[in-house]
Amino acid sequence: MTPFPGAGDVRAVLAIVKKDLRQELRSRAVMMATLFFAGITLVLLGFAAGGEGSVLEAIGPGALWVALAFAGVITSSQSFVNEFEDGALEQLLLYPVPRAVVYVGKLLANWIYLVVLGLILLPVSTALFGVSLGDRWLWIVAVLLLGTLAFAIIGTFYAALTASLKARESLLPLLMFPVIVPALLAAVGASSELMYFGDTRLALDWLRLLVAFVLVYLVVCISIFRFLLEE
Repeated sequence: MTPFPGAGDVRAVLAIVKKDLRQELRSRAVMMATLFFAGITLVLLGFAAGGEGSVLEAIGPGALWVALAFAGVITSSQSFVNEFEDGALEQLLLYPVPRAVVYVGKLLANWIYLVVLGLILLPVSTALFGVSLGDRWLWIVAVLLLGTLAFAIIGTFYAALTASLKARESLLPLLMFPVIVPALLAAVGASSELMYFGDTRLALDWLRLLVAFVLVYLVVCISIFRFLLEE
């Protein structure tokens, strides 16, 4: 993928995004499973913390990202599975566009899905853990956008790597979590500063670190994706 993609590349990216989102909206199977799993995760973490308000409020930001991370594994695992099982992956890779275009389209579809999931879980977690966003909700949305983008970049990359493997469901989290954990820690740190401590200055430091992770992940994954699916 060139530094300045042409109109054809952009159209191909948008076509892949629309195809994946349309496919998910039609089936709804993964969507319902992901929402159910994320909701159960939040409830269990809240129950394990007990009924003390200060404890619930302190773990609220971390619980949100734990639920998003676990649910994101389910989303990421489906990125290339349907194409691989239907034999459509080879046809997709034969399109006269750089292979990185396929990757960008897939990760954007995953990112949109994770953002929607995060926006649904955010009010649930604030109500469940007694966290008040106040006037910091725009900062929280920014953290949510960057954190889910980092997760989508890594999740989509490793989903492509493991799509043809029989044990992909177990290998995917084993491979991706050691890489994505630093970015998740930055997201949790920023969320905690905003939602619990109310310190936007320290949250901005965490946000800068999160942006750095996103840029590094994106450059590395786009650069080597074209070698990933070589026969």
